[in-house]
Amino acid sequence: MSNISNGGSSSAIELQPVAGASNDQIPLQKDNIDPAEFLPQPSTTVNVVERWNYPRINIYRTCATFFAFIVAGANDAAYGALIPYLEEYYDLSYIVVSLVFLSPLVGYASSAMLNNTIHVHFGQRGVAFLGPICHLCAYIGIALHPPYPVLVVVFILAGFGNGIEDAGWNAFFGNMPNSNEILGFLHGFYGVGAVLSPLAATSLITKAGWPWYSFYYIMIGGAVIELITSLSAFWTATGAVYREANPRTTATKESRLTEAMKSRVTWVAALFLLCYVGVEVALGGWIVTFMRRERDGEAFASGMVATGFWLGIAVGRFVLGFVTPKLGEKFAVMVYLVLSMICQLIFWLVPQFIVSAIAVSLQGFFLAPLFPAAIVVATKALPTYLHVSAIGFAAAFGGGGAAVLPFAIGALAQARGVSILQPVILAILVVLLLLWVMLPAVNKVPAGSPNETSKDQKRWINIDFDLVETGKRTIQKARGTG
Repeated sequence: MSNISNGGSSSAIELQPVAGASNDQIPLQKDNIDPAEFLPQPSTTVNVVERWNYPRINIYRTCATFFAFIVAGANDAAYGALIPYLEEYYDLSYIVVSLVFLSPLVGYASSAMLNNTIHVHFGQRGVAFLGPICHLCAYIGIALHPPYPVLVVVFILAGFGNGIEDAGWNAFFGNMPNSNEILGFLHGFYGVGAVLSPLAATSLITKAGWPWYSFYYIMIGGAVIELITSLSAFWTATGAVYREANPRTTATKESRLTEAMKSRVTWVAALFLLCYVGVEVALGGWIVTFMRRERDGEAFASGMVATGFWLGIAVGRFVLGFVTPKLGEKFAVMVYLVLSMICQLIFWLVPQFIVSAIAVSLQGFFLAPLFPAAIVVATKALPTYLHVSAIGFAAAFGGGGAAVLPFAIGALAQARGVSILQPVILAILVVLLLLWVMLPAVNKVPAGSPNETSKDQKRWINIDFDLVETGKRTIQKARGTG
């Protein structure tokens, strides 16, 4: 109510609320730490695309994440080299010793659910602290060689550390220019750790005569270095910095993770990575046992076959990361999968130690770029603000494959023998090929996207399609003509 006086007369004007503008219709987001951004950016705003070497702090961050992936690779590859000695030390059957593969699944699942929350509240600093500290606690526990049930529980911490770093650092690099090459190097250093791990563990046990748990003294040192380098590199990457750099653009009460999980891309990528990581760790995990018992190999020589497989993974990621964008991700991965199947058939059907060792090393080489390529395709198909949620979920969910498939093979080996490894791996490779062609076409990238293919970057061949969309169109045409 206001009074207005004009020449001795006054009139009262009552201010009425505008229809449709009541307080209950405008959501108050002061308590929401992650609100949607409705205001457009000023026309003078320039979006600065981060690169691995820009801003300058990213050089240090890149080196820190590379070392973190060396530790993660050493963690995963150690299982295969140590399984025969765990069996002897604890007097275990195949299915019981396989629990060391299954227990990290709880850690991977937890990291998939918590990844987005950690980023929103604590930023990449939270990932840089939680991942290494989980590794450190797990390795101290394993080095104490506790009773086997306690050992299985301790491996959950190692799984959470790997899962949260896998999710965070893949999302960090996935949206950068030249992401195929950068992710190739990131996962290449995972392969470096995976090469060094069975080599060191096998040498310490068979040559130096150390007990199996002595290997984890080295891992404790690596985890300490990882904690120092990661935390110092990402100390300024807080939750507020993350939210400012990745504002939400949709008005919804749902979390970013919930929104991301409604996308077909998220689930297909997650299932693809689940199967891929399962194949990778199952081969690396059971190859020593297979070569000793099915190819009559000596302990040290069989351990070196595992080293050869992980060496193939490392070299393939460094080399094929530059080939993949030239072929296009969709076509390149189909070629790699077919070549991997051929190597698997040779490994299976030719019962000679040397032939098997060469075949499995080549198989590692061709399997190597699948994980980075899946991350790149997902980033191209999803909006930027969902990258951490979707890619983080897919990477962490996929990491569960490191637990599920090796455990399943152990359970089957208990009844059918370790030779069951071969047909199972071949079947999973076929499933991988089917999942891959169900991902959306990625050639049509929105203009201005950091992953947009440069006009100067000519591909050798350009084959790209979406099996799901092709199937929908075929059904619609059939109904129309019917």
